[in-house]
Amino acid sequence: MQTYHLSQRGRAFAEDTDISLARASGKYRVTNRSHKDAHEKTIEGTLDLPADVYNGMALTVAKNLGTGARETVHIVAFTPEPRIIELDVAPSGEHKMLVGQLTKTATRYTFHPSLGGWLKLFATLFGRLPADDHVWIATEDVPAFVRFEGPLDPTGPVWRIELTSPRWPD
Repeated sequence: MQTYHLSQRGRAFAEDTDISLARASGKYRVTNRSHKDAHEKTIEGTLDLPADVYNGMALTVAKNLGTGARETVHIVAFTPEPRIIELDVAPSGEHKMLVGQLTKTATRYTFHPSLGGWLKLFATLFGRLPADDHVWIATEDVPAFVRFEGPLDPTGPVWRIELTSPRWPD
């Protein structure tokens, strides 16, 4: 990751958020705007980033894993204060899908955020333990994204994002 920018707006999110992070300087800026009263809060600072920060590129990590391989990388979670956490990317099953009349296989990957001891304890106590994300990658020929299931922000609902093709048998 060289730069990262995320904008989340609309009623699907608890508040409108704009996040930017620069790799070279480690500088970040988080702006949150309340839907209720339009109150805006900005947080700025600098982080010491590890070499393997993959914000916005976790799908690419999964697409490039070998068969049965897993990887642990880092992401910066903005809650709203930034926290560097480990993200375990691991295969968690294979699923059949239909592409036209052909049956193909997709590998499901689980993206599990690993919180440190104290952080995990407090997140559990306050009911803020982050959910796992699930991503399906078609693994035959050229790896390709076919489905995502998980929250788009830490406090939001679980979303399912998938392509119109392939079809998933019941």
